[in-house]
Amino acid sequence: MRANFRLQRLFTGAALSAGAEIDADENQFHYLAHVLRAEPDTEILLFNGRDGEWKARIAFPTRKKIRFLLAEQTRPQPPLPDLHYLFAPLKVGRMDYLVQKAVEMGAGLLQPVMTQHTQGKAGSLDKIRANVMEAAEQCGILAVPEVAEPKRLQDLLDGWPDDRRIIYCDEGDAGQNPLPVLSSVRETKLALLVGPEGGFSEEERQRLRALPFVTAIPLGPRILRADTAAVAALAVLQATIGDWR
Repeated sequence: MRANFRLQRLFTGAALSAGAEIDADENQFHYLAHVLRAEPDTEILLFNGRDGEWKARIAFPTRKKIRFLLAEQTRPQPPLPDLHYLFAPLKVGRMDYLVQKAVEMGAGLLQPVMTQHTQGKAGSLDKIRANVMEAAEQCGILAVPEVAEPKRLQDLLDGWPDDRRIIYCDEGDAGQNPLPVLSSVRETKLALLVGPEGGFSEEERQRLRALPFVTAIPLGPRILRADTAAVAALAVLQATIGDWR
């Protein structure tokens, strides 16, 4: 069932069920009361990543408080996508864009990875999660991706399970077309690894290429910025061996 974009959607950490009453937090109150200027009985949609999507009415028990009165479930909870997205942190702004697009493109887990050429810091995981929630609200997503603690690339590879294949974007690959390479992948449990703005070091490239659970792909004849490469790689992966098929 497709999302209803005529109604405002909000994420909440509270449990959702018929007849439940949930108080809006401070940010939600400000947004609804002062930005949208919502009136009593305005209908909105709530989701929490666990209980599906619910239609609710807005009530004002006091002038400085909003309460959500839940009526009915509009969409059931789907499973979390099984695609893991592994990315080197970027500078502020571009990092926000990268996270939002990964959510939109169907990542189920976001894993910051520290490489030798990583220029940005891992940053606040709370901020990354806030970007995840915002993307989910705007795009009708109900299965909210998880955000993992940052790991060094070496440590991540040392503990990697053999049953999940890593597709990694290698800007030094001699080819141009990723489709033949992706079409040969038979695993269904996948992870996509996108490097930093400076690319992977030669040592990291050699390590990745030597691992049996890693497949390197090119991304065309042009050098892409890291955030552009992320969107391009997610698109071709989902279209060939992901959930767009």
